[in-house]
Amino acid sequence: MNRFALKLVVSAMLFGSQAMAAEPNKAPLTLQEIASYQGADRQERLLEGAKKEGELMVYHAYPQLANVMTAFTKKYGIKVSAWRSGSEGILQRMGSEAKAKKYTVDIVQNNAPENEAAHREKLLQEVRSPYLKDLLPAAIPAHKEWVGITLDVYSAAYNTSKVKKEELPKSYRDLLDPKWKGRLGIEAEDFGWFATLVETLGEPQGSKLMNDIAATNSVSVRKGHSLLTSLVASGEVPLALSVYSWNPEQLKAKGAPIEGLLIDPVVAQFSTVAMLKNAPHPNAAALFYDFVINEGQQIFSDMRFVPTSKKVASPIADVAIKFIDPAKALDMQEKWVKMYSVMQAR
Repeated sequence: MNRFALKLVVSAMLFGSQAMAAEPNKAPLTLQEIASYQGADRQERLLEGAKKEGELMVYHAYPQLANVMTAFTKKYGIKVSAWRSGSEGILQRMGSEAKAKKYTVDIVQNNAPENEAAHREKLLQEVRSPYLKDLLPAAIPAHKEWVGITLDVYSAAYNTSKVKKEELPKSYRDLLDPKWKGRLGIEAEDFGWFATLVETLGEPQGSKLMNDIAATNSVSVRKGHSLLTSLVASGEVPLALSVYSWNPEQLKAKGAPIEGLLIDPVVAQFSTVAMLKNAPHPNAAALFYDFVINEGQQIFSDMRFVPTSKKVASPIADVAIKFIDPAKALDMQEKWVKMYSVMQAR
């Protein structure tokens, strides 16, 4: 190599090293920057950060969310730890940990009213996922700090050995018929369903109708949608009025003599997912959030749940839905519970 060429090589190396030295070290992104990042390399950056974090903590109410978590780990290799409880228990634990500044959980899956309460307590972080555009508009509240991932559609369910198709009610008014005496059941804590149903039917007529049904034919009250659905399948409760639409479908697939029945007006509530404002593993949390509202939607659909993504076929696509207002459910809870208790006491 001649002297001139050597000088060029040395100069190039020197310039490169100086440029690298002059380039400041990139500061790590804050949690808010991670959650809001919308670049074309979003997934790659989140995955790189998630692998460094190595794990994810999820609080959830849906037992079946375990299937989504397993699929996430299989795809990305990120370990998911989980704690499952009832909707109120999850909210209480989140609040207690936040007060103690104990930041353990990254993602929470819960009913819309409970995650709305978490939003009010300033526990949640908006995530600007590219998959939000695929969701039903109603699944995204104005504040965008949680999103609906499935619809809990309140459905009637009947035992096909105890109830003939020709006698099925076409409206709630049909349930005033004395032939339904001792044959009806409801879930004990579905006050949101009841209040929204009554409101949609029109006050005070709706309240009078439902109370008259209970007074005329009596209504068995059972705690738990899965329990109530099982009692329908066994024939102990021939017709339940408030199970989730996927409850009878899951038992029917196992051979149980049960069918679902939607009675107008059809009421539904969102099951939701949210990222925590102080998530200790923000990259993994944002990556999981994207997964739930993208690939996770088909997983839910395969389990007979009603997905909120418009890209996945819905069993209720042509059904008019009246959504429970989560903010109203919080503000009116005392009144709604009392209304429902009055019916149950008939």
